[in-house]
Amino acid sequence: MKKKPAAKVKVAPPKTMKKKVVAAPKTAAKKLVKKPLIKPPAALDPRRPPLPSAADKARQQQAVHYYEQALKAMQGQKFDKAKPLLQKVMETGSRELVERASLHLNICNQKMGKVLNTFKTPEEHYDYAVSLMNMGDYIAARENFEKLLKQQPARDFIAYGMAVLECLTGHPAEALQYLSEAIRLNRNNRFQARNDSDFRNLSDDPRFTELLYPESTAV
Repeated sequence: MKKKPAAKVKVAPPKTMKKKVVAAPKTAAKKLVKKPLIKPPAALDPRRPPLPSAADKARQQQAVHYYEQALKAMQGQKFDKAKPLLQKVMETGSRELVERASLHLNICNQKMGKVLNTFKTPEEHYDYAVSLMNMGDYIAARENFEKLLKQQPARDFIAYGMAVLECLTGHPAEALQYLSEAIRLNRNNRFQARNDSDFRNLSDDPRFTELLYPESTAV
């Protein structure tokens, strides 16, 4: 028998080792910082009122202060103190408070009008007029002094009070006229006026010196 030739054994070529590609280490990705967008300034609306200035804010704060003090005075039935405060509120020109101050001022005038009829003596009425003058409410003080003068023209202290009021409000001629009348009615008013600081605006007036020191000007 013929031998079969041995089968050829296929020899596979040696496997080549695949090189592993090592990836390079990842670097930290840079974070993109978003810059804030700068918006262009909005166009001013001509219909909008202008922003209040520092002076306007200060004036508004002062008006609020006067208004609060006036309300406290009214709550305590002290209408004579509330009135000048409300007048100051109105002088500030605050739109928010002027109307309310005006209403409260009318109430004060009505209440004070009733008070005027309750004075038992001219002296009480005089003291009330002086208190108004001391608070700077010269208009109300003048009204009360003039009423007193009509009712009691021979009272020297009323003429003296009018002299002080005229001096404080810048009317030297009228002040000297009333002071002269007060001295005529009561000579002691001459000595009182010499030490009264309310007449300091007349200290340089020769007519005032002559009225208070007649002996120095006598020939």
